[in-house]
Amino acid sequence: MERTILKNLHGWQNSKYRRPLFLQGVSRSGKTWVLKEFGKRCYKNTVYISFRDHEEYRQFFAAPEVFDANRILQNLMLSAGQRIVPEKTLLILDDIQDCPQAADALEVFYEQAPQFHIACAGTPLRRTLPIGKINVMELGPMTFTEVLKADGSEELAEYIENVDSLLPVHELWFQLLTEKLKIYFVTGGMPEAVYTWIKKRDVDALQGILSQIAGIYEHEFAAYTEQKTFPKALNIWRSIPLQLARENKKFFYRLVKEGARAREYEEALNWLSDTRYIRKLYRSHVPGVPLSAFDDMSSFRVYLPDVGILRRMSQIPPSAFKEGTRLFTEGNGALAENYILSSLSEQFNSTPRYWSKNNPFHEVDFILQRREDIIPAEVNAAARREGLGMKRYEEEFGEKLKLHIHFSMENLKFEGKTLNIPLFLADSAEKLIDVVLS
Repeated sequence: MERTILKNLHGWQNSKYRRPLFLQGVSRSGKTWVLKEFGKRCYKNTVYISFRDHEEYRQFFAAPEVFDANRILQNLMLSAGQRIVPEKTLLILDDIQDCPQAADALEVFYEQAPQFHIACAGTPLRRTLPIGKINVMELGPMTFTEVLKADGSEELAEYIENVDSLLPVHELWFQLLTEKLKIYFVTGGMPEAVYTWIKKRDVDALQGILSQIAGIYEHEFAAYTEQKTFPKALNIWRSIPLQLARENKKFFYRLVKEGARAREYEEALNWLSDTRYIRKLYRSHVPGVPLSAFDDMSSFRVYLPDVGILRRMSQIPPSAFKEGTRLFTEGNGALAENYILSSLSEQFNSTPRYWSKNNPFHEVDFILQRREDIIPAEVNAAARREGLGMKRYEEEFGEKLKLHIHFSMENLKFEGKTLNIPLFLADSAEKLIDVVLS
């Protein structure tokens, strides 16, 4: 599999500003494989340490007040039976959430042993990291474009990566990309699920892997939260398909459990968000720069990290593949919105928001920030129909509006201020926006 982040890791290796690296992201997204593959390609040898599989390594980081980089490196070399050579060896510290003290040691490595190349991986830690002393990268599930490459459709992936005009997609390519996108909605982007489908083409095996990943997540909820937090995190997680199937996708605590209140579930919800098991999308009451300055903290939506897991948890069968646009429109377009959010989050530094207004109710699915521009975007998977929410948005903020986006299954087109992007070109949204605004 060819992950885009490998290019970023190569840049980290050669940077004169290189610091110890923390590769964070949701569990099962492929962090371990990426770092091992990077080590195989770019270093003479790789020393791999897993704090989950080998608890004995944790003892070397047990006393942060006496951290010494050379002592730690010496202990790791003796235990692993391998040399750790400056510039030649990649030292991987995996599952760092099982030894948070190792994250504290990254600052010591930066200050005392900057010549060593050290990368750690894990789910994001709910503690202060030594920002300025480490480099941080994030890895999510495989994008649609990455899955195309893994499945042998390099030409289609290359087309998506290199699109640089607003010309309509040729009919044949349109059909091929639509078919491949349906498959992506079935498999999702979790590397194990993608690998299983590519190697076996077995629907039952694919379903089993997606169920297994969801089950592993629930096990991790129990392992990494307090006893009182676990059932609340589990109830929130299991409620998400129902939350997203509603026309108004705002998160409601009463759908988690009858009588539930924000003050009871807020800690569990924030833990799920911080550790990337969910994606939390705040409402923006006024579209301004920066987006975060206008968050309504009491209104938000919650999505899953992967469209395949959402499909499995929503009990939408893989056979929906043959039913026209069902995968794109099922559950009020929940799968399509989850997919678009994942794609946009890979491209824009600022997390998207959504906009809504009551009396009467109107909403716009996503609000994006591109430099000083705020760009609204809707997902109308069945066709390119401008919704009432977008019309209301234009009435209120039209004087500042340069462009708005519709993600649909109609062809690439730009008319007036409307850029229609086919769902299968979502990974090129930022590039297409640049084409329009330039």
